[in-house]
This record gives sequence, C-alpha cells and structure tokens, in this order.
Amino acid sequence: MSLIESLSPRAVSAPESGIVEIINHARGREGLIPLWAGEGDLPSPDFINRAASDALLGGETFYTWQRGIPELRQALADYYGRHFSVSLSTEHFYVTGSGMHAIMLAVQAVTAPGDEMIYLSPTWPNIVSAIEIAGARAVGLPLSFTGGRWSLDIDALEATVTPKTRALFINTPSNPTGWTASREDLQAVLALARRHGLWIIADEIYALYYYGGAARAPSFLDIMEEGDRVIFANSFSKNWSMTGWRVGWLVAPPEIGQVIENLIQYSNSGVAQFMQRGAVVALNEGDGFIRENIARATTSRDILCDALIATNRVETLKPDGALYAFLKVDGVTDSRATAIDIVNKIGVAMAPGSAFGPGGELFLRACFLRNPDHIREAAARLSDYILKL
Repeated sequence: MSLIESLSPRAVSAPESGIVEIINHARGREGLIPLWAGEGDLPSPDFINRAASDALLGGETFYTWQRGIPELRQALADYYGRHFSVSLSTEHFYVTGSGMHAIMLAVQAVTAPGDEMIYLSPTWPNIVSAIEIAGARAVGLPLSFTGGRWSLDIDALEATVTPKTRALFINTPSNPTGWTASREDLQAVLALARRHGLWIIADEIYALYYYGGAARAPSFLDIMEEGDRVIFANSFSKNWSMTGWRVGWLVAPPEIGQVIENLIQYSNSGVAQFMQRGAVVALNEGDGFIRENIARATTSRDILCDALIATNRVETLKPDGALYAFLKVDGVTDSRATAIDIVNKIGVAMAPGSAFGPGGELFLRACFLRNPDHIREAAARLSDYILKL
C-alpha cells in the first residue's frame, strides 16, 4: 500500500483548486494583471495594522477567549446594528480563523456523515470540499442562466430536498456569478427551510458590495425570526482588504454557542489576540475604507463589463453584487485551457469557470476589485483576445 493509499479517502478525494492552478501557472510573470483571486489590490490600511502591531508589541500573545475577545464581539454587534439594523447580543458572535474556517465549523455543526447539504452552483469550490470533508454529501443545484442573468428556481430547489437533506448553503451576493437574492427569494428559501426543518448556512460576505441602489444586499437578517435555523459565515477579508489575516466570524443562535466554542477549541483554539485588536479597529473605524473599496469595485465593474459586452462576443450582464464578472465568451468550450491561453498570450489571469462546478464550465471569472486603470488595460487586452477567437 502506498503512502497516499494509506490516507483518509476523504482527504485524498479533496481536489486541487482550479483557481490555485491558474495562480501557480501565472504567478511572477512580468506585466501580469491578476484578476484570478477574490481580493483587491489595496493592502490592509495603516490604522488597522497599527492596532495589531501595538497589541503584538504590547505582549498580547497569550491564549485568549475562544469565542473572541469581548471587545471584538461587541464591535461585531455594533457593526450589525449600523449596517443591518438588527440588535444582536454579543452571544451571537464567534470569531474564527478566516471565513473558510467559519464555513467549516458551520458545516460540522449541522451535518453528520451521510447527510446531504444543498448548495447553489456555480459556487466557490471550497464550499463543496468543506461539506464532503466533513463526511456529508454536497448536492449542487444549478442556478438558471438566461439572457446574461442568473436566477434561482425555488421549485427546483425544493425538488432537490430528500430525507437526508440537513442544510442549505446560500451564498448571496454570489461568488462567482454575482447573483444576488431578492427579499422574495430569501423569503421563499426560508419558508422552504422551515417546512423541511433544515438549517441555512448563509454566506453573506459580499453583502455590502451591492450595486442595486441600496446600501447593501437583502439578507436573511431582514426576514428571519427567533428560532430560525440560520448560521451566518463571514470574513474580514473583503471589506477591509485583510485577506492575508485569516480572521472571520460566525453569527449563530446563542443556544448552540457551546457547540461552536467546542469546535473552535478542537480546530484552532482561537484567533491570536493581537490580530483581533486589528479587527476591532477595522469594525469601529473602517466604514470609510469599506466605502472606498466599494467605489473602486463599482467603477472597475463598469469599465470591465462595458468593454467586454461591447465586443458582442460576451454573454453577461453587470453583476448585481460581489466582486466578479462571470463571463461566457463565444467560442470558449474549455474554460481551463482558455484561462491558461489568456495568461500565456496577453498576461491577464482569470479563474476558469470549471473550477466552480456544474454550470460554470463555459465561463471565466474576473475579480474587478482593483485600480480602475489596471482594469481598463485588462479590458483592452481581453477585448482584443476575444475578437480574435
């Protein structure tokens, strides 16, 4: 028996990320415009960095609260009061080692081996692997794509529920499609979950990156009631340009708080306290920086989408939310091969739609949270490439 054969089948079956494959292929190339990953090009702002640095130099390097330091949990409660108009006690909040860690904990909390969890596809591939590594079965329901716009068929979602279904994973605004659930969509999903006794894991990390005229996207927080089975997974990565910090959070009913704390204990045992100090300042003083990031995303979204739509070879509409243009290009039948070819020929790196599961095979994903001048150059290179296909 080989070393690989002696490992856990769940671990061995976890696939290589199709996004990371492109990053590894393209990294370090001169003149490259990297639109591959879900992050912007601004570093974490100084006021956040200083808070963490001061805490580190001040000796905040010991074990700390597994649920998060009290100041951070209070800052999260205040943040939700400002942006979601809800009053939640600090007992609803749990600090995690990244948004990915938050998702893993939520999946572990609500599923057992042999259970099923439904997700909407195309989706960020880490979600599927998180479900399957936990021993559950990930069941994808493809979103509908018509006229350049994505939509959810509620009847099809209900038809996907089986006696083994324990939860729904709902990411809105969506990575990679930009699909953003309406209030009516969320009401229908919540009603379905109530009928079948299902949990909802709500990934609303892009809630403030919304281009529909309101300050944020619709949220389950707008419609849920006490006792509803909803857990929210989120991260500091996108709003405050803190992708490398690996700090996230969960919002969950206090009744399950000890279970979540136990799962934290047996995974990372809590986030470093000095990093949490930076997160406190991000929440309390960072709304202006969020507005700056959203403004950059809005401008760059328009530049990229307007240019590519003008080729008449790209079937897409400007996304309602999130940070991505998910592009269906005439003539592209193998998104992985095309993504590699685009890197090699024009120095623009995008993620292949095949990395995002069923329904994404013919698409390419470009993250537009970047300097508008860089996006303008990427759009020009891509337009030229597309017109030559």
